[in-house]
Amino acid sequence: QVQLVESGGGLVQAGGSLRLSCTTSGRTFTMAWFRQASGKEREFVAAISWSGARTYYADSVKGRFTISRHNAKNTVALQMNSLKPEDTAVYYCAGDQHYSDDARARRSYEYEYWGQGTQVTVSS
Repeated sequence: QVQLVESGGGLVQAGGSLRLSCTTSGRTFTMAWFRQASGKEREFVAAISWSGARTYYADSVKGRFTISRHNAKNTVALQMNSLKPEDTAVYYCAGDQHYSDDARARRSYEYEYWGQGTQVTVSS
């Protein structure tokens, strides 16, 4: 059983940056970040393959967010720059023990393991 723990959330002004981190208790092939704003459904943010050779991003965050992983430390990070109020949400780290592709990586139900979430609030 793989456990994931997120950290790094907080309050930031629009245009600012935050770096989220996810620590895992075991190996996962594909890691991803999803987010859920109040009153809205969970949406895909970014994903990365085990080697880091493949990354996937939602159109809304392309050019602003960067996902990376450090397998030696069993961590996955999400660097968020040029933050907007629309980015305000609870961010969840997710793990999939299968190889992924562009379509699979964006489907929340493909991920077997989830963290508790960390709040990101962007003020205007």
